[in-house]
Amino acid sequence: MSKNEIIKGVFLVGLGATSYGMLATIVKLAYQSTEKFTTAEVISAQFIYGILGMLIINLYQKATKKESVVKATPKNIKNLMLAGTSLGATSIFYYLCVKHINVSIAIVLLMQTVWMGVLAEWFLDKKAPSKQKILAVFVVLIGTVLATNLLFSKIEFNWTGFMWGILAAASFTTTMFTANKIALGVSSVQRSLYMLFGGAIIVLFFALYTQTDAFNLEIFGKYGILLALFGTIIPPVLMNSGFPKTGLGLGSIVSSLELPVSVSMAFFLLNEEVVLTQWLGILLIIAAIVIMNINFKKTK
Repeated sequence: MSKNEIIKGVFLVGLGATSYGMLATIVKLAYQSTEKFTTAEVISAQFIYGILGMLIINLYQKATKKESVVKATPKNIKNLMLAGTSLGATSIFYYLCVKHINVSIAIVLLMQTVWMGVLAEWFLDKKAPSKQKILAVFVVLIGTVLATNLLFSKIEFNWTGFMWGILAAASFTTTMFTANKIALGVSSVQRSLYMLFGGAIIVLFFALYTQTDAFNLEIFGKYGILLALFGTIIPPVLMNSGFPKTGLGLGSIVSSLELPVSVSMAFFLLNEEVVLTQWLGILLIIAAIVIMNINFKKTK
């Protein structure tokens, strides 16, 4: 891999992570708007626009690269849709979390995927974590205590939001674990589309069950396109294109940009208070991701 290709990959992954970092603030703005949009309205608009956008990208890809695009088999489609159900669940849990607690805390809870991924690898792949990964897990946990301001906050901690945040992290860990093993020969655009179809099924059931009032269609004009762009179109396309160029280690480090971007957006656009100890906790979580993915062994 040439240096230019690696730099290009870093740029793509970084831009994708930055897009993801903006998402929670957009959701919070939709909740706080005069229309007081519900979670069902927000997530339905995101997935509907997201699927339409990915369909258009797929059609464009087929038209411009007829010979080079590997078509997904029925088995690929079934497996990707099944994996996509956890993607839909992640969105539901995360948006419910954002509804109850600050965005700056919600994103920290979502980043618990760092240690959850280590546990998943241990139990599912029977691969015991190295000392390096164990150290990273402890650093993440310390960083989480600081980043959520558990020790110094004078406000009563919202355990409902905390629960949804941990469920979102667990669901996202499942998404990452399965997505990196299923239909790897199929293009990233096709994989994203079929996973969105699977997620949409979960979202549909959630919307039908929770939406008691008439569905407010204004969500499609005010926030729907932004939610789809920054949540289901731009990030997966950019990150799936960038990760093969950076490799998993460097890509994971660059993708941690999502954390400071999300907190910064909440600080500047939502006027959320973020104290110094929280920034220290965020830096520790990013440091843990670096520790987990850098090879400290000297090459001969």
